[in-house]
Amino acid sequence: MTTKSKRIHLAKRLDEVGFSDIVQIRNKVLELRAAGKPVHAFHGGEPFFETPDPIKYALLRAAVENRTRYAPSSGIDPLRTAIVRKLQTKNRIDAGIEDVIVTVGGAHALYAAFQTILDPGDDMLLFAPYWTPIRDMVTMAQARPVMVPTSTARRNGLTATLEQFSTPATRAIYYNTPQNPSGVVFTRKEAEEVATFAIKHNLIVVADEAYEDLVYEGEHVSIASLPGMAERTITAYTFSKTYAMTGWRAGYAVAKEPFMTGLRKLVLYSTNGVSTPTQWAALEAMAIPQGTIAARCEEYRQRRDLLVTGLNELGLACDLPAGAFYALPAVTKIHKDSRRVATLLLEKAHVATIPGVVFGAQGEGHVRFSYAVSPDAIAAGLEAMRKILT
Repeated sequence: MTTKSKRIHLAKRLDEVGFSDIVQIRNKVLELRAAGKPVHAFHGGEPFFETPDPIKYALLRAAVENRTRYAPSSGIDPLRTAIVRKLQTKNRIDAGIEDVIVTVGGAHALYAAFQTILDPGDDMLLFAPYWTPIRDMVTMAQARPVMVPTSTARRNGLTATLEQFSTPATRAIYYNTPQNPSGVVFTRKEAEEVATFAIKHNLIVVADEAYEDLVYEGEHVSIASLPGMAERTITAYTFSKTYAMTGWRAGYAVAKEPFMTGLRKLVLYSTNGVSTPTQWAALEAMAIPQGTIAARCEEYRQRRDLLVTGLNELGLACDLPAGAFYALPAVTKIHKDSRRVATLLLEKAHVATIPGVVFGAQGEGHVRFSYAVSPDAIAAGLEAMRKILT
């Protein structure tokens, strides 16, 4: 082959991987604001409060004390030790320091997990609607994402539904609770069903527990805490939601061997670990009292109730989310195409939402609202919608 006949191109595994619609919506919001127009921002996925001061000061202290050199790629021992204590006491997961690795946010933990366990041609079951990057992360691992409708599974039984969507190539299950975008919190019984199914079919579970501290109804159950599950589960966590550390990019994964060896390789050759000062700040975050975290959760509950009540009064039927900080009302009253609805709300009412279809076909007919904003902002957004919908 001559040099002229060669074509410069991207790796073929990226052909089916796109960019999130959410990025496009953020850009439109920025355009409106740049034009001096107010925007009622319900599209984001960030906490309503700022990173607590003790965490910020811990970062500065680490820098001043010259704790800025390379850390072990798996994370500094004091942070991993604190994570182990938290996993054992709060999540009831039997883990040691060798089972924990610090990652560049929860997304990095999930990416590393998929790359660790999936081979080309594998199928992975995803409860849907799902957090938008998950499908592309699975696709990038050259596996096939298979959507399992959460509403169908909860109505017909998780075991029967998982059996229906499984194939001979099924290798793993993505299990997210509380869920983004719906706010669904799987019950202990449902977690046990998924666990029993995974054990029966010798499947791996990738558990996403980003919103573990935002549960309003029921309880958060870490699936890795159930009998027989620690050895077949990789669990991803983040500091982003509980501690308002979205831009700090700090998270962690917990897993047994052989998965931890794979995770260590992925972290070593992708980021070589997390910023050292950031890890000392994350250690400080873990010292924040549970009472403070619970108080934040109660503030979210009040925002949830305000938004959901208002949406239902506007005729946008919305179930009460049991967790996370999102509501997913039905908007077919406006139009069956959720992208058209999101565009209309943004252009006519300056209300920014996320079309449900970006979370999978099961999200069509809905739009996602985040209630991680002030009560005044929620009231103003509802009033802006009232003017165009009634």
